[in-house]
Amino acid sequence: MFQGLRTVIHHVDDLTKAKEWYSRLLGVEPYFDEPFYVGFNVGGYELGLDPDSRGVESGTNVVAYWGVDDAAAAYRRALARGATPHAEPREVGGGIVVAAVTDPSGNVFGIIENPHFKIEGGAQAVVNDASAE
Repeated sequence: MFQGLRTVIHHVDDLTKAKEWYSRLLGVEPYFDEPFYVGFNVGGYELGLDPDSRGVESGTNVVAYWGVDDAAAAYRRALARGATPHAEPREVGGGIVVAAVTDPSGNVFGIIENPHFKIEGGAQAVVNDASAE
């Protein structure tokens, strides 16, 4: 039986640069940091960086959306840290706002503000969406 989102892995060309970029964006250091994989705990979910890109094309075929309290602020924060625009924040109905940026490795990083979604057990996955510095 499926248990829900656990890990989203982005394939990256330069693991050191990607680790530094995501550390700044997320406001946390990785909990797992090895030459073959870097993992961040983001509100109980894992964002992983994998330097093995054999047979993988970066792009927009799958987008994982990370929950935030303020999608517009999280979008600005990501851009201020070197992301490029992919999809500007927009309401998609019911007060739900989505946006996406492209990280320096070419991966799409989704952002979602969804006031209706609550994780069973009370934990909420939230990217640090403090105002862009």
